[in-house]
Amino acid sequence: MTDDTDASDTPQQAPSSVSLAEAFRYWLTLGCISFGGPTGQIALMHADLVERKRWISERRFLHALNYCMVLPGPEAMQLAVYIGWLMHRTVGGIMAGTLFVLPSLLMFIGFSWLYIAFGDLPVIAGILFGIKPAVVAIVLSAAWRIGSRTLKNRWLVTIAVAAFLSITLLQLPFPLIIGVAACIGYLGGRIKPEFFHPGGSHPASTISYGPALIDDDTPTPSHAAYNHRKLILILLIGIAIAATGLASLHLLFGEKNLLSQMAWFFTKAALLTFGGAYAVLPYVYQGAVTTFQWLTPEQMMDGLALGETTPGPLIMIVAFVGFIGGWTKEIFSAMSQFGPIALFASGTAGAVVATFFTFLPSFIFILAGAPLVEATRDNIPLTAPLTAISAAVVGVITSLAVFFAEHVIHFLQPLKQWDWVSLVIALSAALALMRFKVSAAQLIAGCAVAGLVVSYVPWW
Repeated sequence: MTDDTDASDTPQQAPSSVSLAEAFRYWLTLGCISFGGPTGQIALMHADLVERKRWISERRFLHALNYCMVLPGPEAMQLAVYIGWLMHRTVGGIMAGTLFVLPSLLMFIGFSWLYIAFGDLPVIAGILFGIKPAVVAIVLSAAWRIGSRTLKNRWLVTIAVAAFLSITLLQLPFPLIIGVAACIGYLGGRIKPEFFHPGGSHPASTISYGPALIDDDTPTPSHAAYNHRKLILILLIGIAIAATGLASLHLLFGEKNLLSQMAWFFTKAALLTFGGAYAVLPYVYQGAVTTFQWLTPEQMMDGLALGETTPGPLIMIVAFVGFIGGWTKEIFSAMSQFGPIALFASGTAGAVVATFFTFLPSFIFILAGAPLVEATRDNIPLTAPLTAISAAVVGVITSLAVFFAEHVIHFLQPLKQWDWVSLVIALSAALALMRFKVSAAQLIAGCAVAGLVVSYVPWW
């Protein structure tokens, strides 16, 4: 792969420092424009932080990403927490993660209210028609970007292909695929360490974007040094926060209250999200629709469409589930005299509780485990499994793109059943991303307009 980065756009020197205020502005902006799901968000962070701003080097970025990939929870949000923590200590990590999620939560509350208050509008259907093919293009483009950085030799390519076939054809569970990849990486790191070094067997082939503030050889900051006492302390603090939240809801509303049920349900869901949002959605669907009946199957599907077109982690669908559940079950029934205000307050409470207990474990995993990960940067026996896992994830991401394309374009059906308009939009979007380097936000907006135009053309 050749370096297509314009040298004039690449800083020749790393920034001398990055203030907390500057980081705040960046993470807030990212939270507002992070469309495209985890792959698109990771690609966006790489383009900003590695290629343009030079806050962190390619190798340090991928090392952090590999760790986030093996954790339950949204890996893009966890990567933001990791980089924020590495740059500005605990406050930086909490700030980065919160700002990554907060804009999406506010948007979900607003969109959920519009959805349930005004029903299904034709204009929404038109927007979604154009955006869904764009999501296909974003996932494919991001898979290519990550794969081009990760799959540096035939061994890693083989792992990626095997992972793709395993999850697509054999439908093996994601944790099993990751576990097997980790074992292969561990053995490969001992037998052929040069093939499982971060960057593959050709480190020199990695694109260089110039020096970075946190470079390959930058010493680990003092706050990032591993300390087992600090790890235990952070784990205890995290568990105490979760326990206090659960106990408070039980005391205030009762054990069988909707908020108490949601808090415990989404805590369990957060610990099962290996492989990202789509790995846990069947569990959320079963609990929210079948067991608790917080919303209908049709509402759940509409929420999935909304999740694909809203910035932030895809698992933010939990905010939609929480809002609809809170609204329909009328959590604050004692305030019924306030009418719509009470319903909106009930929905908002459900969305906030669902979001808080879904994302709390991610903060704990990063703040507790990241110092240990930083200590393994030059330890090939420990980094080799992460390198193999990163290769397997490329195959899984590609399978996700195929899944999206089938549901949007129906390309596995006979030709006459293909959605040719969606195919044209998807191909145009992929060309705009990969050839003309259009941003994800610009792409989403353009495809939304295209969907509206096509939907309202009389002959269509």
